[in-house]
Amino acid sequence: MKKIFFLFILSLIVIVANAQYSVRLVVTEIATKSSDDIYVAGNFNNWNPKDENYKLKPLGGTRKGVVIKNIAAGNYAFKFTRGSFEKVETTADGRDINDRLIEVTTDVSNDFTIAGWKDDYPERPKRYTASPQVKIIDTTFNIPQLDRKRRIWIYLPKSYSSSSKTYPVLYMHDGQNLFNEQTAYSGEWGVDECLDSLQQITGKECIVVGIDNGGIKRMNEYNPYDNDRFGKGEGKQYVDFLANTLKPFIDSKYRTKKGVEYTFVAGSSMGGLISLYAVMQYPKVFGGAGVFSPAFWIVPKLYDEAEKFITNTPPKFYFYAGGNESKEMVPDMNKMADIFYKKTNYQIQKVTSSNGQHNEKYWRAEFPKFYVWLMN
Repeated sequence: MKKIFFLFILSLIVIVANAQYSVRLVVTEIATKSSDDIYVAGNFNNWNPKDENYKLKPLGGTRKGVVIKNIAAGNYAFKFTRGSFEKVETTADGRDINDRLIEVTTDVSNDFTIAGWKDDYPERPKRYTASPQVKIIDTTFNIPQLDRKRRIWIYLPKSYSSSSKTYPVLYMHDGQNLFNEQTAYSGEWGVDECLDSLQQITGKECIVVGIDNGGIKRMNEYNPYDNDRFGKGEGKQYVDFLANTLKPFIDSKYRTKKGVEYTFVAGSSMGGLISLYAVMQYPKVFGGAGVFSPAFWIVPKLYDEAEKFITNTPPKFYFYAGGNESKEMVPDMNKMADIFYKKTNYQIQKVTSSNGQHNEKYWRAEFPKFYVWLMN
């Protein structure tokens, strides 16, 4: 009898642990453009601003809503858009709003009002904030592996012009967001200002190369595998470009330390995912990665590849995730980090921020710690 009771309790625990809920989001009032299509973008759909599966449907009058089914318990962040982040919701006077947050522990139904849209207001010019150490190498740098062109940025340490030293190189994705508020989608990382200060304190200098993301192709270029929702994976070709086209170019034009122990890659979300993949594909080219808030949920087969991954040049991996991202973020990161912990001589750093959210503000705050760890 005791055994039956125990099994019953255990089954209840399993059921609760794997419970899936429905979240109903209803917009009851829309300040303008109420006849336009409205979507919800959040950490449950990788912040896709025009995901047809998350399009609000008319409910009568001005009310529109969407039901998100089979969602696991956890904390979720989202915003409403009209198909792009140039048309994201704002305050009534056009200011940006913080991510909307919702905690799911049971079925949820919440009502919202949209006070304004970003494109309702004249674009306030953003400041050009890149430091003098930042230059644009090319606005149309060729990616032969994908038959596309891309803007490439470079940050050179202050000592570069007055010395003959060679420097390590850190390659970073989503170049729009690294140095310049004017080009950043939702705030910049401030990599240049951070390194200007840190390099004076630590004496550890580094070149940073930023590669713009491909806009609507970002989900493809940063994913090595085909995906039913987002289409063909182009991650293998993208990291081929980094290793076999961009790095040789940078090494030929700038004074770099060319060895694997001086060459790194970093990014956030899908950029974190592709950074890890780049090291796994080219362990003799990239000696380490900054893996910020990685979107491992989209690539479950990457765990199997990580288990099988073997290299004679043990890399350094810095894993970071925030506690206020999706429910899967921290467990997924831990699962991947633990795979590498078991391998001989790998250097692993795993960081969880209890209040961290999925945005540039928190990645910017973590970047200095990553850089100091990487350079040491």
